[in-house]
Amino acid sequence: MVLNQSILTLKGVGAQVAAKLNRLQIYTLKDMIEHYPREYEDRRKITPISECVMNEHNNILAAIVSKPQITKKAGKIIVSFRVKDETGSIYIVFYGQAYMKNNFEVGEQYLFYGKIKHKYAKIEMESPEYEKVAVPNQIEQIAKITPIYNATYKLSQKVIRGLIEKSLDLCMPFIIDYLPQSIRKEYQLVDKKNAVMNIHFPQNSEAFFEARKRLVFEELFMLQLALYSLKSDFSKKTLGIAYKIPDTLSLFLDKLPYELTNAQKYVLNEIMEDMKNKMAMNRLVQGDVGSGKTVIAAIALFLALQNDHQAALMAPTEVLAIQHYEFLRELMLPFKIEVGLLTGSTTKKQKLEIIEGLRKEKIKLIIGTHALIEDHIEIPKLGLVITDEQHRFGVRQRLKLSEKGLTPDVIVMTATPIPRTLALILYGDMDISIINELPPGRQPIKTNAVDSAYHTRIYRFIEKEVLSGRQCYIICPMVEDNDTNSDLQNVLDYSEHLKTEIFPTLTIDYLHGKMKPKEKNEIMRRFAAGITHILVSTTVVEVGVNVPNATIMLIENAERFGLAQLHQLRGRVGRGTHKSYCILVSDSKNKVTKKRLKIMEETTDGFVIAETDLKLRGPGEFFGTKQHGLPEMKIANLYTDAKVLKEVQKCVKKILALDPDLESSENEILYDEIKQRLSKEELHHAL
Repeated sequence: MVLNQSILTLKGVGAQVAAKLNRLQIYTLKDMIEHYPREYEDRRKITPISECVMNEHNNILAAIVSKPQITKKAGKIIVSFRVKDETGSIYIVFYGQAYMKNNFEVGEQYLFYGKIKHKYAKIEMESPEYEKVAVPNQIEQIAKITPIYNATYKLSQKVIRGLIEKSLDLCMPFIIDYLPQSIRKEYQLVDKKNAVMNIHFPQNSEAFFEARKRLVFEELFMLQLALYSLKSDFSKKTLGIAYKIPDTLSLFLDKLPYELTNAQKYVLNEIMEDMKNKMAMNRLVQGDVGSGKTVIAAIALFLALQNDHQAALMAPTEVLAIQHYEFLRELMLPFKIEVGLLTGSTTKKQKLEIIEGLRKEKIKLIIGTHALIEDHIEIPKLGLVITDEQHRFGVRQRLKLSEKGLTPDVIVMTATPIPRTLALILYGDMDISIINELPPGRQPIKTNAVDSAYHTRIYRFIEKEVLSGRQCYIICPMVEDNDTNSDLQNVLDYSEHLKTEIFPTLTIDYLHGKMKPKEKNEIMRRFAAGITHILVSTTVVEVGVNVPNATIMLIENAERFGLAQLHQLRGRVGRGTHKSYCILVSDSKNKVTKKRLKIMEETTDGFVIAETDLKLRGPGEFFGTKQHGLPEMKIANLYTDAKVLKEVQKCVKKILALDPDLESSENEILYDEIKQRLSKEELHHAL
């Protein structure tokens, strides 16, 4: 198929140009025509030379009146010549491009577009885009709304535009419209060919808006439909268990470590209403780090257990699973509820006992890691499944655990604040609850972004805190040194440097993902017990144990982490009664990086941080979505197009309600495309 042909089949694309296009994720002709413009310049207006605005881009139509000359200034090759129209003349100048000398003919007219400057005592237009105007009526074809694309080094806008024009000529007959006619009519969308042509080379503003509306709708529609199809087992509201609220609930609430916040009470009420309902619950609980999601989970689990059902809680790491186990076992003990723990390091003998205990319904509540989803683990009366930090599990894994019961209620929890628009894409099939209040006693965390020149002061401050009985986390982006990123701090060298040169009298441990689970657990136990003063780690502690005595979070090379991830890490401190601090060290001069770190100083609101991260870096970079494999948006913007997204969701739900398997003749092409998209493994990790 022409659309899937390599860009090397395009005239003018050799290995070098192809390599540059590959950097822009362009490999096929389809990729080329889907490389949509990032902005447009209206070059329909031609400005007389006498009316040109200095230091601004101007569009002039002028004849060449002097032969292009090559000169050298400060070792630079300069090609220059004079052009004029009826109102005046200026110089056209190209730097470091000697070949430009042969590209222009004296007496011929050209359309030039570029910035006009006052330089070397003359007025000039520097390195403009240009087009020869052979005949006067050509002007309308040349002076038009011009697309500007994301480009790469030494690949000019002119070259990209030319390649897109060639690709469109080849591909236009083969462009398929996946959207059924009924949808196009209902939502007043132009056809696909029209949209693709006018997004690149719009005839006018109206044509552009129509094209963009169509392509944004389609992009969100296809992604949403693919995700809904993938999650069809979740999205169908099925009959589940109608739980009764037990008399023992008030006793259980009295045993909680603190009184519930208003936000927790609100979310708990939503969950209880779901559980009382005969339809199966499918709810996402979002809550900032330390907002008390685990307590809400404990109450939901207790309700299921008191209704003579079994329940399971799955966590992504052994450290977190153990923490949940210890907390929940203590809460369930007065009610004589047996709690089991199943992880990768559970011994064979213990594992057999747990399997038998679950099968005989002796163990009512099981907490564990991925080990829970193994085929031979039976939980015959599974009534509630809770997944913690769900972004670390694929949809298939979640489904596999749920399938161990008939139709258990499902709660997924996350401390990653997901902006509403992104949540609509990822979790459109779920009810969403948000815990947006921290329990009393949580300390505000003072955050400072500094450069590495502050290290001496930082170390003095850490020593002072440790000597007064506190503890400190230090986060590095790498485990060990390598030649590629030798400028980045790494856990092994950094901890050695601290032990030998900075804090020889303090106890320092290090932790990273490559260590064995037993070793990791022991190190976290030592830190939680207060034996270790400073823990140097990778982001493996982002989801970790609760250490109320830790008051400093120092993050090296902070520019290497997403904002939401920095916020997660920061949430490891401020859990006790002592004032806590987060120090972000970065020597980056990048403006966006500085802006991102400034946000961390200004707010501790996870949702504000997440929205900013999404806005500054886009959904592909937003924490989690790259790991999920969620495709980059080619044209949709999750800010400006939130309204379209809601329309799309309604439309998708309507289609699936009428034709759940997309079997009708009208949806035939749509079905083929969705099947193709679902065959790509990346979408299977979209949750």
